[in-house]
Amino acid sequence: MCSAGLFAAWVTFGVLTQKYEARADEFDLKQVSQMEAASMLYDRKGREFGKLFIQNRQPVSFDRLPPMLVKAVVAAEDNRFYDHDGVDYMGIFRAALTNYRKGRIAQGASTVTQQLARNSFELRERTYERKLVELYLAWRIEKNFSKKEIMEHYLNRVYFGSGFYGAEAASQGYFGKNAVDMTIGQCATLAGLLKSPQALSPFNNPNDSAESRNFVLGRMRELGFITRKQYEEELASPLGTVQRSNPFKVSYAIELIRQQVIKALGFERAMNGGYRIDTTLDSDMQQAADRATREVLLKIEKQPGYNHPTFEQYRAATKKVEDAINRGIMSVKMPEPKYLQGAALVVENTAGGILALTGGRDFKHSEYNRALQGKRPAGTAFTPFVFASAYESGIFPGEIVQDACIDNRYVMVGGETGLLGEWGVEVADNEYEGPMTTRDAFVKGKNAAAVRLGMQVGLDAVKKTAAAAGISSPLRDYSNAFLGSSELSLDELVLGYTVFPNVGQRPADLYIIQSIREPEGDIIFKAPRKRYRAIAPAAAYETHSLMTDFMERGVGSLAKKQFGLGAFPVAGKSGTAYGFTDTYFIGYTNTVTCGVWVGFDKPTKIYRGAFGKDLALPIWTQIMNAAAQSYPPREIERPSGLRDIEICRSSGLLATPRCSSKPADTASAERLPESNTYKELATEKQAPTIPCDIHGGGVRNYAREFDEADWPRAATAIDLTKIRPVAVTSPPLVGFNDIYRSVRPGAESENDEDIPVAKAVPVNIPPAADDAVVPASFPTEDVEIRRAEPVNSQAAPMEQPAIEAQPPAAIDFF
Repeated sequence: MCSAGLFAAWVTFGVLTQKYEARADEFDLKQVSQMEAASMLYDRKGREFGKLFIQNRQPVSFDRLPPMLVKAVVAAEDNRFYDHDGVDYMGIFRAALTNYRKGRIAQGASTVTQQLARNSFELRERTYERKLVELYLAWRIEKNFSKKEIMEHYLNRVYFGSGFYGAEAASQGYFGKNAVDMTIGQCATLAGLLKSPQALSPFNNPNDSAESRNFVLGRMRELGFITRKQYEEELASPLGTVQRSNPFKVSYAIELIRQQVIKALGFERAMNGGYRIDTTLDSDMQQAADRATREVLLKIEKQPGYNHPTFEQYRAATKKVEDAINRGIMSVKMPEPKYLQGAALVVENTAGGILALTGGRDFKHSEYNRALQGKRPAGTAFTPFVFASAYESGIFPGEIVQDACIDNRYVMVGGETGLLGEWGVEVADNEYEGPMTTRDAFVKGKNAAAVRLGMQVGLDAVKKTAAAAGISSPLRDYSNAFLGSSELSLDELVLGYTVFPNVGQRPADLYIIQSIREPEGDIIFKAPRKRYRAIAPAAAYETHSLMTDFMERGVGSLAKKQFGLGAFPVAGKSGTAYGFTDTYFIGYTNTVTCGVWVGFDKPTKIYRGAFGKDLALPIWTQIMNAAAQSYPPREIERPSGLRDIEICRSSGLLATPRCSSKPADTASAERLPESNTYKELATEKQAPTIPCDIHGGGVRNYAREFDEADWPRAATAIDLTKIRPVAVTSPPLVGFNDIYRSVRPGAESENDEDIPVAKAVPVNIPPAADDAVVPASFPTEDVEIRRAEPVNSQAAPMEQPAIEAQPPAAIDFF
């Protein structure tokens, strides 16, 4: 009977063994080493700065795992790891006895190998059948992998709580360091999480996490893995965790990269493929841009009289919501931020790679990328394209343009009537200065002059220039487009500005991903690099020279005088939209172009007098100082075909010796530089050919240097000697000489004797004290002649009512 029972048990065991062994054989053991891995992001200098993932995991080799972590896991989870064949039979017996007594599965005896099998093949059911399959899988794993490989795969796959998979991700997430750099206590902390990762997370429950760590340290001491001194030191040390952040809400730059990688590879491959993604970003530049935006805007909000919601107020009011988001609770949402925002975009000029991208003050508060998605009026930051278009059409940079009031019906900025306001000049004491060169108009930010220049070249030409520079947004079909009334994105403006340091060329597009490599190292994506010729090199360089001048003589000089810009060559232009709703500063060196925007998400007046020079320029200055450290600036080379021509600032024509003296008018003299002449850039087509006609030296005045017989004369279309002159019948008003030679014009003609010449008849005017002087030829019939009364200054006022003059017609100021 006993023998029959044993035989039946043996047969049953054999059948079950065959059944579950067959099921275990169905699993592909290659999956043990193949796990979902985050795609890692690297900056242009090869530094890791982020990752893309569904499961936040970063597999590393065994030699990148600290030995103390292996010992801590052995002490906490499987102290017979190096002795068993994948199954701890004594442990199974103890667990089976405990579970029998409690009538349920209350205790496990899984080895590290069994846990690896469970995690690799998603064996999650809490049943005896699942346990048997797990046993057979563990035996298979032990036969096919070494203990070192098993531990490596285990520590790269297992969940450590708070969204971290694998020891490397957990170490970076909890302690802000690579796994190989963890201390003994930190290794014990991770090992202590394995029994209940989420409940024992130091982010969720630091006290229980510390107790679990201390238990593991005690086990390590018992097994002889650490000394008593090490044990006591680690017991006394804090957990050492970093501030928790949401790994899915990191930055505007990483979000842009994520979107582009998903577009290129698809969601699953991008998030789980473990790719290496090399980007154009510079981590140092990114930190500088974020820091500058944050610091300057905080200062603005602390200015007296600032009456908008502030960043600090918003952060205090939403602290609980932000903490929940950092804990990974994605169901809560931040309320709309209404504080002052800023954006910055830095690109390298040659290929258009993005070095830094700041889309707002805090990505967790708002994922709206103001550098790429926001379209706002560019304001006077758009005017370089107007001037570039004018110069490309052949207009000379020294040409005179009027700085005078202009009827707003031509422009319609802020209304349809009245005079165009000078809101973009960015100086408190601005006044109209009359005629000036286009260079001075640009440097001084003269709106009316810019509009007149735009009208001269034409809106279609300006649109063509802007489109060639990379501005794809449509421009308005009105003259206010010359002053930046059209809505553009910051990246469009920055791309457009690259035509100036590139002397007429620009990158095809801005980009942020350089290449994508598979885990094995094969390149599967590489960004194309194309450049376009946008505008003529001469026009680009002339406009560049204006922006260089703006940084020296215009309000851009505040960058060095007030905000600490380094001593290196730069060029740029500030911009302020009508109503002080949007402010800009966009500028560059030969290597880097940077654009900064400051404003609210909904168009709102920041405050009266909020100019780009005060809000955006300080941010730009800090960023460019940082850029100069890694990308040393140098002067931009002048293209061939441009030459220096000395001209008069008053006329825009060739300078004469008299042009150097200042005008007698004190007010005008104070506005002018020491010399009224300067050297202007010009192409052969643009260069003036006549001297100044204001200070003496024009064509008519220079004729005095010749003898009368040598005066140059223009050839006439007909022979004047054959034309009968008209005789004057009374003396000319300016004198009694025949200054027009009307009686004997061309008397020197050889045929003079054949032409009857009319002579003036002398007029005898008899004195008549009582009569007015009347020429003899004046008709006197029916005309009442009155005596001219002498003027008596003491006479009584006339009794007749004064004549009321009609009001003059409206004056067209344009």
